[in-house]
Amino acid sequence: MFLTKKLKRISFSIFFSLFFFASHAFADASSGQNLGELLPAWSILPFMGVLLSIALFPLLAANVWHHHHPKIVAAWSLTLAIPFLYFYRSQALHSLLHTAILDYIPFMILIATLYTISGGIYIKGTLLGSPKTNVVLLSIRTGLASWIGTTGAAMLMIRPILRANRHRRHKVHTVIFFIFLVANIGGCLTPLGDPPLFLGFLHGVPFLWTLRLWKEMLFLSVLLLGIYFAVDTFFWSKEDVKIKSHTDTKHPIQIEGLHNFLFLGGTLLAVILSGLWHPGAWTIEGLEIHPENVARDVLLLLMLTGALFTTKEHIHKENEFSWGPIHEVAILFGAIFTTMIPALAILEAGEKGSLCMIVHAVKSPAHFFWASGVLSSFLDNAPTYLTFLSTSLGRLYPNVPERMAIAQLITENHTYLKAISLGSVFMGANTYIGNAPNFMVKSMAEKYGFKMPSFFGYIFCYSLPILVSSFILVTWIFF
Repeated sequence: MFLTKKLKRISFSIFFSLFFFASHAFADASSGQNLGELLPAWSILPFMGVLLSIALFPLLAANVWHHHHPKIVAAWSLTLAIPFLYFYRSQALHSLLHTAILDYIPFMILIATLYTISGGIYIKGTLLGSPKTNVVLLSIRTGLASWIGTTGAAMLMIRPILRANRHRRHKVHTVIFFIFLVANIGGCLTPLGDPPLFLGFLHGVPFLWTLRLWKEMLFLSVLLLGIYFAVDTFFWSKEDVKIKSHTDTKHPIQIEGLHNFLFLGGTLLAVILSGLWHPGAWTIEGLEIHPENVARDVLLLLMLTGALFTTKEHIHKENEFSWGPIHEVAILFGAIFTTMIPALAILEAGEKGSLCMIVHAVKSPAHFFWASGVLSSFLDNAPTYLTFLSTSLGRLYPNVPERMAIAQLITENHTYLKAISLGSVFMGANTYIGNAPNFMVKSMAEKYGFKMPSFFGYIFCYSLPILVSSFILVTWIFF
């Protein structure tokens, strides 16, 4: 109780201190300049506050976080938004509206649609997880991620994995490797796999170019599956004999709710068409609204509605379907999208921004791999990808139109594009917030009774010793 009260007092002090300093810093801004060139480096502190709240509150004051996390992350958002709006006015309003309407709302529509459709597909039968079964399941799902997206593969396939391992004593590592492989690394072969690659496709990278990344994906996938098999075999030896014998009992695999695969196909078609159909744009209050994106979101909502109302109630019950994970993701990512505006604006300003030291330090393909990757671990990986793509084009082909420069980059210096693509996709697995499916998988696993590691527990116990070590090996071999 004492610790909780003290934590509250410290939090309020931080909020008001940041609000005070933000007000003074923003007051010096000139509304005629680019925001990214004006914002100080410490304007990313509210974003860091959101990350630290997600990391520390569940450890130090779990009860407070459970009941009040919407208020806590809203406080961080307001710490940025109020002085930002007051001093930057139209520029700030434009940035916030752009983030809300063009980024956050479509993001949540896609996540909610895939979550709802996958909740209507029930795979039943004997899938209690032995090491061999788990490796096969992870391999298949990793292969699917590039074709139905990391979000689609994660939402569709996580429930069978959770049910297969639910009764094991040692099971959390399986969910962690699922996040590594299915929710991130498996999505690097097509623009459908992960948002940064889709963004690259929209900016002129050929649709099939990403298939060239198969060597890096195969190497890393086999390496991680080998590590997983060794770890799972070790833990399997410690499981109760009854669980092991139960896995030998055979029950046929059956799938209920097959009609939802039609809605899944409709979802993928809507996303693909939004990247191929470009009828122009409407400008409303300074915001460019693209009809293809509006059509995509309407189609996605129709797919969501169709899946929700045509799925039998017992399927939702068997899948333990609820809106809890979506509600949590909506709240936390709402704060993340809001507070990361300064960080992305400063990075997009490149050498003119207060984080120019990062841009100056990035020169070789290996640098691009790690810079785009580390930032994608905490920021939205799609704009991070685009920022470093623009940086490489500006450095190698200054004053050349973007699509021509990308064509030259692919012909003459494709390793740079490969490094940016792989860093943005692979290293989204480094944290729970590096890619949207990560947090969704965590929330669903906790709903199934899995005691998932904390934010820092995930990083220090899993991603640093396993992933980062593997990425160093990838750098040494390929870059």
